[in-house]
Amino acid sequence: MSESTQTRKLAAILAADVSGYSRLMADNEQATVQTLTEYRRVFADQTERHRGRVVDTAGDSVLATFDSPVEAVECAVDIQRELAHRNGLLPDDRRMAFRIGINLGDVILRDDGTVYGDGVNIAARLESLAQPGGITVSGTVFDHVENKLPVGFEFTGEHVVKNIAKPICAYRVEADIDPEPTRAKSHGSWSRRSALAAGVIALILIGTTSGWYLWHTNHWIADRKGQTEALGQPGVAIAVMPFENLSGDASQEFFADGVTDEIITALGRFQNLRVAARTNTFRYKGKTQDTRTVGNELRVRYVLIGSVRKSAETVRVSAQLLQVDSESQVWSQTYQRALTAKNVFEIQQELSSSIATAIGSRSGAVLLMESSQLQTKPPADLPAYECFMRWVAVYQRTLSGQDHAVVNCLERAVESDPGYSEVWAALADVYDDEYRWGYDPRPGNPLDRALRAAERAVQLNPQSQNAYKALATTQYYRGDRAAFLTAADRAIQLSPNEPNILAGLGIYVYYAGERSKGLEMVNRALALDRFPMDWYYVLGFWEHYRKGEYEAALVEAEKTNLPAFVWAHAARVAALGQLGRVEDARPHIRRILELDPSFETTAREKRRKMMPYDAPLVDHYLDGLRKAGMKIPEKSP
Repeated sequence: MSESTQTRKLAAILAADVSGYSRLMADNEQATVQTLTEYRRVFADQTERHRGRVVDTAGDSVLATFDSPVEAVECAVDIQRELAHRNGLLPDDRRMAFRIGINLGDVILRDDGTVYGDGVNIAARLESLAQPGGITVSGTVFDHVENKLPVGFEFTGEHVVKNIAKPICAYRVEADIDPEPTRAKSHGSWSRRSALAAGVIALILIGTTSGWYLWHTNHWIADRKGQTEALGQPGVAIAVMPFENLSGDASQEFFADGVTDEIITALGRFQNLRVAARTNTFRYKGKTQDTRTVGNELRVRYVLIGSVRKSAETVRVSAQLLQVDSESQVWSQTYQRALTAKNVFEIQQELSSSIATAIGSRSGAVLLMESSQLQTKPPADLPAYECFMRWVAVYQRTLSGQDHAVVNCLERAVESDPGYSEVWAALADVYDDEYRWGYDPRPGNPLDRALRAAERAVQLNPQSQNAYKALATTQYYRGDRAAFLTAADRAIQLSPNEPNILAGLGIYVYYAGERSKGLEMVNRALALDRFPMDWYYVLGFWEHYRKGEYEAALVEAEKTNLPAFVWAHAARVAALGQLGRVEDARPHIRRILELDPSFETTAREKRRKMMPYDAPLVDHYLDGLRKAGMKIPEKSP
């Protein structure tokens, strides 16, 4: 290779691999690949946020480069803390722990983006010295980052490693990274905990919340009209404690209090959260209380604490979500933003919305924790609220609520608790699925059942975003485009930052002919949701496919990692068919026919149910399936 095609540069190199990968693959290959894909997305997202570049992801490894060793170490800590939280929600035998090594050295950079050299090799050797879930850095990295980061370093000695001429000095990063959810102290002040949160390296998570409203006791308030009936509904109880002002300037108390107020308001938009009133939480301001005492006094399951450090040019907001019963930290984030005289309140609102989204959305911390704890309970034993939660968890995994035990649970729930709006909304979604996918055929029109359920949900709680989302979806399938768009707009108005509903309705808006608006909604969902559902990417597939950009369409289709979902495979097949890659399409075709033996004869009907307003695009799609070798009739039978 000529000199013109490669350059040398100084870079911080991050090398990572999975500890015990072979065992995980031997135990459950499919689950391991799925977890690895999700965890690699964490690496990619955090690397991008820290101005780095992922170079390679061969096997179970990850290699990335950074211009700054400080950014590299910050990124590694953020990754390990995020993965530790995710692992805490998995069974012990399914947890996936990465070892990370970081070196600062000279590398050869080729035009194709690959990097080589001793600097890379040393990073790989440091990785092998790291503990599962841990980080080890070289002496050159330590020299550059010491005293610049709120983490500790322990010198582990000089190590003679394979294929490296000289011993390398290694330091273990001490950042309170643990594969279990961090145990919170039973005693100590909010001040001490908030200061600790301010010092924790950022896990910048953007998203909103799946929304769960308010159980009426003298501890709860609702500040919107039409909420009276909803106050009787169950939900997860949470208290937002006054964020502490760490700015060293008493005049900045207003900003910390404003952040707290905005978070309370933002969380209150999610129908299945019960949010403690400000008047109840602010009486603890400046007082020393332990988590369990506050939780018991306010009758809440979760407590959010945090701090604000504001200067003339920047603001840093840290937050921790604590579970009262276990006294464990289930989520923590630090956000930093640049400030100007004109954007103070805009930043205050944006940060508060981000925190609320990260906690309460359908991919947020509360739902992840709650749904994981419900998996051991049989649906027949669940009360109405927990039936709803189980349905949400099933829908997240499969893109359909058609788990018979859960559906039966929902139908029993509305018999025993007919005033629970969210269960009616969930049932409307179930009945819509019966229509569009042909699930569980039973007497009567499923869309009639769906409309009755959705209208009942709206009647019970006119402020429920989920109810209006269900009504919008039903009207879409009924062919009432105007009613669909009206209900969809209302759903978004009620909670504009819920990514799950933004993406779901955005796809239908696109299908209904409002392409720019639909794309804007889905792109906003992707920006908000720190861990977007794979199906968010389906619109990227359709937009590229519609334009004849089949390579790009295939890239988007491959982001939808739902191995048991027929239409995820079908999108790949259509793109591959248009590209003439028939051999590559065959495994997906076999999987489609395993999942749905009638697919070839029913694909046209089902796709047109999904996209009743765009027959040309459906025909274009079916053409791709035929070119890949599928026997799709030219006309409906």
